[in-house]
Amino acid sequence: MADIFDVIADPTRRDLMHVLLERFVTPNSNGGEISVGDIVERMGLSQPTVSKHLKVLRDHGLVSVREDGQHGYYRLESAPLGEVEDWLLTYLDASVDAEEADSFAAWSGAEVGESVGRKLADSSHHAREVIEEVSEKVSRRIPKRLIGRRVRKP
Repeated sequence: MADIFDVIADPTRRDLMHVLLERFVTPNSNGGEISVGDIVERMGLSQPTVSKHLKVLRDHGLVSVREDGQHGYYRLESAPLGEVEDWLLTYLDASVDAEEADSFAAWSGAEVGESVGRKLADSSHHAREVIEEVSEKVSRRIPKRLIGRRVRKP
């Protein structure tokens, strides 16, 4: 028997699941149920082809069926897709973890520290130069007789 990955690998079955999903998310859609005839009409496939693919999906628990006389009403069952989700998340999480590690390294490592340190040192040096320059200009403009009075002796 095929595993769930083989089942969803078939493009016709994926299209069929998409039709069932659209029906499932449509308001007032009888709980997402749709008849085989409606599926045939929407997909433009023969009834035997649709029924064959629905059987494979049903055998793997991806759809459920409610029989009403000679008519079958199918509904998407998402629980078995949890296995696929778990498998995919392993790879997606690894990708995110790698991106987060790069971001963390950039923000906490030497790359940012060096850049921020250099900017801070440059800014501090520039500020010190400006303060010294202003201090010199102010000192030159203050009359010498006032400079001596700056320090008061008790």
